[in-house]
Amino acid sequence: MAVRRLNNNLNVIAENLRYYRKSKHLSQADLTRELNLLGINMHKNDIFLIEANKRTVKDYELWGFIKVLGINYDDLFKGIENKLENF
Repeated sequence: MAVRRLNNNLNVIAENLRYYRKSKHLSQADLTRELNLLGINMHKNDIFLIEANKRTVKDYELWGFIKVLGINYDDLFKGIENKLENF
């Protein structure tokens, strides 16, 4: 089964995830460590692939990002309209 893409991207949160991770002064390894404490097993490479639009994001991973970064869903999906308009 082929994975569907949006403008050749596997997710729409890559830029916002990177922005909020860096604004909280977290490395990719820091973020994965915090996610692992919540029971969400991820590796630093998973964060790299998500931020590079090379990996899809699971719903529980979204929840973890929001929890660890102290943001809300709207923050993570800010600007998605621009990506969808060009689809």
